Amino acid sequence: MKRIVTGIKPTGDIHIGNYAGAIKPALNFMKDNQLEPFYFIANMHALNSVKDTDLLKKQTLEVAATWIALGLDPQKATFFRQSDIPELFELNWILANLTSKGLMNRAHAYKAMVDQNNRADIDMDTGVNMGLFNYPILMSADILMFNADVVPVGKDQVQHIEIARDLAEQFNHTFGETFKLPNYYIEKEVAVLPGLDGRKMSKSYQNTIPLFCKPKRLQKLIKQIKTDSSLPSERKDPTSSPLFTMYQAFATADETLEMKRRFELGIGWGEVKESLYTVMNRELEKPRVKYEELIAQPAEIEKLLAVGAEKARSYSAKKLKEIKEKVGLL
Repeated sequence: MKRIVTGIKPTGDIHIGNYAGAIKPALNFMKDNQLEPFYFIANMHALNSVKDTDLLKKQTLEVAATWIALGLDPQKATFFRQSDIPELFELNWILANLTSKGLMNRAHAYKAMVDQNNRADIDMDTGVNMGLFNYPILMSADILMFNADVVPVGKDQVQHIEIARDLAEQFNHTFGETFKLPNYYIEKEVAVLPGLDGRKMSKSYQNTIPLFCKPKRLQKLIKQIKTDSSLPSERKDPTSSPLFTMYQAFATADETLEMKRRFELGIGWGEVKESLYTVMNRELEKPRVKYEELIAQPAEIEKLLAVGAEKARSYSAKKLKEIKEKVGLL
């Protein structure tokens, strides 16, 4: 049985890009009885950007409620909070001692910060803390601890899976076969969902559509999506349209084919946006109600997370014992 491992950071409103690119594919894996899902809330990763105690707790519960509202069944998946698995942080340190600084120098998040500082003509490491620099090592621990076969990710996260593979190979070469080499999975059609301005949907760009925003706000945000000045009668290219990319993430296969045909014949952007609102609201309407019910019962969410942590630790405790024996700590 293959194991699926993925997590989401509680660092703000979950948006439709998170859903289409990571959560939806992960939930689809649950339909396959030959797969074993391990899904978690990456709240330790969130410490890098969230410094407000109450906010971190609130956003952690919101992520948990989101997964469950969208269809995660805690009976079928091991669903837990990262910080409830102390073995992860011991493995993080063990892996850190096998990780070259050069490898971390090439990590995307660190390189982006350095490039930003260089453009501003300030010290290259301004604003860089060790949580940011070592982020890929902890992510590798998340993946390798549970011997993931497949990790559903967005396109921008592929490098982290490659790093996890590098560290697994390094450990196995040094101490003997211990870890599987994980593979990434990208939902190809919607790997990077565009935001309101046409760029990748990202909280840092402030161009997101919150997953469970109210219908009126959802409709308003969709109307703000950037389009060109072509006339309704003019042919449009679906492959370069943010609206079409979003539409196919929520529409049926037949609806997507019909919309593609309409693009080629000519369709007004206003009509496309109305159609996008229809299919998006249709898919999110019931989960939105479920989410509101869950978020009003935080104690119930905590119970589910406690059960998930117990299930996860029944595996991670044994795995860490094996690892520590291999390296000479036991």
